[in-house]
Amino acid sequence: MRSVPGALAAIVLSAGAVVLARPAAADEGCVYLSCPDRPTVGIGSGALFPSYYEERPGAIDYASNAAPEGSPPPPFEWRLRTPCQTDDTNVGACAGDQPDCAAPPDRTVIYYVVSRRALVTDGPDIGAVNGNWAQVGARCVDVTDLNPAPTPEEVFRYFQQLPLPQLSTVVQPPGGTVLVGLPTIFYTDAPVQQVFTVDIRGFAVVITAVAQGFTWHTGDGGAVVTSDGPGAPYPDQTVTYDYSSGSYSTYLTVTWGGTFTVDGSAPLEVAGTTTTDGPAVQLTAVEARAVLTNPYD
Repeated sequence: MRSVPGALAAIVLSAGAVVLARPAAADEGCVYLSCPDRPTVGIGSGALFPSYYEERPGAIDYASNAAPEGSPPPPFEWRLRTPCQTDDTNVGACAGDQPDCAAPPDRTVIYYVVSRRALVTDGPDIGAVNGNWAQVGARCVDVTDLNPAPTPEEVFRYFQQLPLPQLSTVVQPPGGTVLVGLPTIFYTDAPVQQVFTVDIRGFAVVITAVAQGFTWHTGDGGAVVTSDGPGAPYPDQTVTYDYSSGSYSTYLTVTWGGTFTVDGSAPLEVAGTTTTDGPAVQLTAVEARAVLTNPYD
C-alpha cells in the first residue's frame, strides 16, 4: 500500500469518483505551491486541481502533483472536471455518452473539461490569482501521477477478471429423470454474493459482487427461463419449465453486478456487469404411465 503523510480525508465527488487529499496546513511565510504541507491535489466543487499541467501534442495531456525540478513558477492554475460535473455541478448528471480515452498500459487516462486561470509569476504577489477561469477545452488527461482513486470504469476492468463462482443448477425431481406434464423445478443453492479485496494502484478496493439475474438454459431448442432470484425448491418453487419427451442439457448463466469501496469510502456502483456459466446437468424427460395393480396383493 502507498504511504501518504498527514491525515487523509475520503471525499465522494458528485460524479462518483473518490479522491484522497491531505488537509492544508496554515501558510507560514511560504508562497503558493511552495508550502511543503499544502495538498498537492485539491478538491473543490467536484474538481481536481493539479499542481502541474502539460499540454502535449496529440490526444493525451499530462497532469501531476508537482512540476519538474527547476521549473519556473507556474503561469496558470489548472482545474479538471468531468463532463458530468460541468453538465450538472450539484448532482453530476451526464447529458449524454462521454468519449473514452485509450489509456496506455499501466496509465490512468480520463476525459476532462480543462480550465485554467492566470497566476502572478514574479514579485511579492507571486502565485496570486491574476484572472478568471477560462475553459481550454475537453481533453484526455493522463492523471496517473495524481493517483486519483479508482473510478467505477477502472474497477470494472478488475471486476471482469474476478474468479466469480459458476453456480450449479439443482433440479426437482432429482436423479436426472423428469416427467412430461409435470413442471420441472430449477433453483440454485450456491452463494449469490461474493466479496473480494483487490489492490488497485495502492488503493484497497473491496468489491461486493451480487448475482443480479439468472438465465436457466433448458436445452430445449434454445428456450430459456429468466428470473431475478435464485429460485427455490418445492413447495416454494419460482422457476419451472415443462418438458416434452427427450434428453436435455441444462445450465445456469448468472449476471453479476456489484458495488465497491475505496479505502473504506462510501459504496459506489461498479460500471458494468459480467456473466458466468454453471456446469451442465443432463436430464431425460419421460411420460408417466398408469399401471393397474391389485390392492390386495
